[in-house]
Amino acid sequence: MLSKAEAEVIAGDLLNIQAAERTELDMLRDYWRGEQPLPVIPSGVPSEVVQMAAMSRVNVCKLVVDVPAQSMFVDGFRDAGDDSALWSVWQANKMDAHQSAIYRAAFAYGTSYLKVVPGEATPVMRGLSPRSMTAVYDEDPDWPVFALETVNAHRRVEWRLYDDEGIYTLVNDPEVAKARNQAFAPVLASEAAHGAGVCPIVRFRNVDELDGDTWSEIGAITSLQDQLDFTTFDLLVAQHFGAFRQRYIMGWLADTEAEKIKASASRMLTFDDPEVRVGEFGQTDLSGYLKSRQATVEQFGVVSQVPPHNLLGQMVNLSAEALVAAEVGHSRKMAEREIGFGESIEQAFGLVGVYTGVPVSDGAQVRWRDTEARSFAATVDGLAKLSQSLSVPVEALWEKIPGVTAQDVTNWKAMRLADDAFAALDAELRRQASPADVVNN
Repeated sequence: MLSKAEAEVIAGDLLNIQAAERTELDMLRDYWRGEQPLPVIPSGVPSEVVQMAAMSRVNVCKLVVDVPAQSMFVDGFRDAGDDSALWSVWQANKMDAHQSAIYRAAFAYGTSYLKVVPGEATPVMRGLSPRSMTAVYDEDPDWPVFALETVNAHRRVEWRLYDDEGIYTLVNDPEVAKARNQAFAPVLASEAAHGAGVCPIVRFRNVDELDGDTWSEIGAITSLQDQLDFTTFDLLVAQHFGAFRQRYIMGWLADTEAEKIKASASRMLTFDDPEVRVGEFGQTDLSGYLKSRQATVEQFGVVSQVPPHNLLGQMVNLSAEALVAAEVGHSRKMAEREIGFGESIEQAFGLVGVYTGVPVSDGAQVRWRDTEARSFAATVDGLAKLSQSLSVPVEALWEKIPGVTAQDVTNWKAMRLADDAFAALDAELRRQASPADVVNN
């Protein structure tokens, strides 16, 4: 276990790292929430132009996070032994609902975390954003050396420091912070051993990169988002000021405001003065702005691998095969993410196994729900052919049916066992009965 001085020094160092990362993370969050900077507005423009700038935010960054996150869902865990105890911990922590938040944070920021610590009744699993969790790694890329969690508890800021032996709770000391001319001064308040043998923080990386950098889905498209907002702003301004024909009168000036309004509302204007000229300006062609916006949105799809129909909304009589072809790039991306995130979830189950005394083998793996677009009838037909032509056990194919959960498979297997037991009992009773009894019955 760390000493009091060591824990406070390490917590302070991690706080400095967290502060250095916060600017970029807050920028990514602004784009994610649709609160990115407004397009550049010239000085001295009318107030309605300022309103148009606020209206020009078209948040596509949210789609780049939501679409892949909605395609990922863990609904099972398989191991060589009895994995029901491990899966019950997942269920007890309501991870069916909370897992999406972990994936969204990983897509948005490039990294997210899952802490797995001992609890009173069952191990506790909680997802964490990199805005509240900072972890540092050494040679082992799987387990951090130290990790610091920022906790807002009871209207005060606390920190929890994790290492391979314990969990250290630190609180802020305003007097020490003032003396050091710092915003915070973490002081050790309590400590407890966790027994995991490693720092109990599991990292989810959007892209596994050998240089150790994180790759945010949003970071790659912020410039495209700015382009889209700027084009939308120009479109709104052109639409407001130049999309409708405007008339002009040369050689005449209204004496009163009422006369000016009357002239602007009149369908026909007549003047006695032959020098007066009446005409109209041509309306602004908006097609260029619209095409530019569409091109930018299409570029979003190319860079992010989000299916085009999710961005453009152009779906007319598409067959299941056409949908599969449209989503092939997205499917490949999701397959890669499922491998990386799956390894992280298996790490988390390994920690659960340490706390519960249930060993987890190296061959354990999570089961991802199939969310690809395909014909249900074609899927069932393919599974039937696997069973009949290749003699694959039917029970092994149940989990391949779209929409079927691990609980469904467990219930079906229990029903099959009950039916088999009843059939065996009935056969045994009939075998033991005499032929005369069978006839009489």
